[in-house]
Amino acid sequence: MTDTSTDYPVTGDHLKEWGHRPGKQFPALLARANEMRAEGFGLVRIRQELEGEIPPVPVTLDLRAPGAVPFHENIDAAHPDEEDNIVKVRETMTALMRTPTIEAGAIMPDACPAGPVGTIPVGGVAAARNAIHPGMHSADICCSVMMTDLGDADPKAVLDAAQSVTHFGPGGRPQGKRFTMSLDLLDAFRANPFLDNPKSLRMAQEHMGTQGDGNHFLFVGRSRKTGRTAMVTHHGSRGPGAVLYKHGMAVAERFRREVSPQTPKQNAWIPADSEEGQAYWEALQLIRKWTKANHNALHQATLEAACVGQTGERFWNEHNFVFKRGDLYYHGKGATPAWADYASDASGLTLIPLNMSEPVLVVRGKDAKHGLGFSPHGAGRNFSRSEHKRRMGSVTPAQMLAAETEGLDIRFHAGGVDASELPSSYKSADNVVAQIKYYDLAEIEDYIDPYGCIMAGDVPPFWLKKKKRR
Repeated sequence: MTDTSTDYPVTGDHLKEWGHRPGKQFPALLARANEMRAEGFGLVRIRQELEGEIPPVPVTLDLRAPGAVPFHENIDAAHPDEEDNIVKVRETMTALMRTPTIEAGAIMPDACPAGPVGTIPVGGVAAARNAIHPGMHSADICCSVMMTDLGDADPKAVLDAAQSVTHFGPGGRPQGKRFTMSLDLLDAFRANPFLDNPKSLRMAQEHMGTQGDGNHFLFVGRSRKTGRTAMVTHHGSRGPGAVLYKHGMAVAERFRREVSPQTPKQNAWIPADSEEGQAYWEALQLIRKWTKANHNALHQATLEAACVGQTGERFWNEHNFVFKRGDLYYHGKGATPAWADYASDASGLTLIPLNMSEPVLVVRGKDAKHGLGFSPHGAGRNFSRSEHKRRMGSVTPAQMLAAETEGLDIRFHAGGVDASELPSSYKSADNVVAQIKYYDLAEIEDYIDPYGCIMAGDVPPFWLKKKKRR
């Protein structure tokens, strides 16, 4: 293709032969080349003109040697199940730390595996340089907890009101029962390339005021310090976050194939200083705003339904997120930032729920170096949900619920009792609290003792319901 004739246009094949790599810059390059073509320039001259815009060949990054980057362990084993869990967590963290971008790591007392070996575990923290790893915050981006001090409100009245207001399960609210999303936030979604798509925009409006399924909950209890009633909600960014995660993983995969094909797909990253990285970082901040607004909407609606008058403070904190500190990006998968100014709205206090029969801890972080500045997000599990159900034997979920939550008002939004969310399916709350203290990860300032809660429960997927109707 060295002919100097101007009878045919410059194509993408010409650009590739000259050393240009296909990408979003191709249309502009082709337009310029063909403008020159129309002016009578030959291919040799056009090639010379465009040589300065050939991107440098990317440096391929290999996996680090096992153990080259160590990680901090803030976890102990009190019985064989915990020992087995720690072995698995250690194995997956060792593989994770081979990722070329990772410079430090830590595991919390609630750590447990969350996928194939090499996947960041729940209770894991990984600090990366110039890299945002979508797989390290997972699809449930910005899963978070928010607490409102409700003063002397009756806990049962609050729980009843919350049950009439909240929405668990898949999907969003039907037309006519939706909560309002801020138009400013919606416009910000439209201005971001990762969020400006019909599915994200629709879900952002339909899912406002919803809590999802699985381990998400709405908890009501009393402060041990003040005796005042408090409400705590737990959920993430729902559909908008899941769609952002999917798009982020697709972009990260393109970079992975080019820059580090040895890296497992779940650990692909977007260079933070790239155009895509900057847009993704902004998208994460918008998803954070959406999630906080979602919590606020549910709290406010409950206050109004319960006719609660005087209220006290309200604060929240997130996990399954990415936090920038200095020149590193800290990925907390089921780990909570424990330094005072991790965000502009940080209060210095964070919440650590344990299980439905135990208090929610109100803690002040210690910014421990051996925790990379993080603390646990909850109690974690020593074995899978299916293993817990297997161990139940002939005991029914209802019988187990009665035995493990005596005196508490426990409700499952889906109706039936989800045994995989009962206290026995989680790690020992006492052990987790003891390890928080032993490793000096956070200072416990208060305990919100449970009155009761609403759990999402085991909601069958929509496709299974359709199948049964057939």
